[in-house]
Amino acid sequence: MSGIRRVVSIPLRPWYFDHGYNDTTVLAAVETMILLAAETAQRYPEADVRLMENGRFAKFLQVPRDSEYIEAQIECREQNETVQAHLLSQTVIRTMKRLIEHGQVSFASKRTPLDTTAVRDPAPPHPLKRLDAEFIYSKLVPFGPAYHTLQETLLTDDEVWGRLRTPAIAYTDDIQQILGSPFAFDGALHAACVLGQQIVDYAPFPVAFDRRLIVRPTRPDSGYIVRAMLVSRSEGELVFDLVIIDDGGRLFEEARGVRMRDVSRGTSPKGS
Repeated sequence: MSGIRRVVSIPLRPWYFDHGYNDTTVLAAVETMILLAAETAQRYPEADVRLMENGRFAKFLQVPRDSEYIEAQIECREQNETVQAHLLSQTVIRTMKRLIEHGQVSFASKRTPLDTTAVRDPAPPHPLKRLDAEFIYSKLVPFGPAYHTLQETLLTDDEVWGRLRTPAIAYTDDIQQILGSPFAFDGALHAACVLGQQIVDYAPFPVAFDRRLIVRPTRPDSGYIVRAMLVSRSEGELVFDLVIIDDGGRLFEEARGVRMRDVSRGTSPKGS
């Protein structure tokens, strides 16, 4: 079945400019997921956007500084009991127009029962190293202030435990009533990046995930606990599992098979 493709103008939010890389501002992966979930929910009302699989972020989508919008395209199609959604942009190469894929996610095509009784141990591991937020966001994940969600962070050889606080930025789309604040999951990725930099000599960036499940939506201006566990390591790639819980251990989100790689070509990410 052929997909449905639509041209979209993505309004630029002020905090987008705090997410930079190599002096270039790029759209955060969590914002890509919001865009794809919103389009999927609109076109396929029976789909369950809380369950995401086979996420891929192939190429950064740059955020222009001389415009109020990002011009892009979103394509959706039903396949194998999922809705596959893709974020694309058009470029001209040697006078020929070409579509570039920036992200893709598969959503469950039907409502999925969730275990809302699931809990995780909120106690931190015995720490080998303690890092504070100032060090993390000046040296390891130097994004702008809107993305400074991690607070206290404790590290072991293969796990990181951190407290995070989402900024008091109101939801910008109705779909966030279901998905929650994007800054919580973004902070979980920061935690994995911090742990990764204790293992390898580069700043690992997320390029893919196997599965992300949202049991409860996180809220703006709220505190959570994030745990990131290293599950495998290979040449040029680290793989993590992530959970976001509250102080009582109630599960809000979990992600499996989060793949992170060096995409810096020998340089570190930079905030704008």
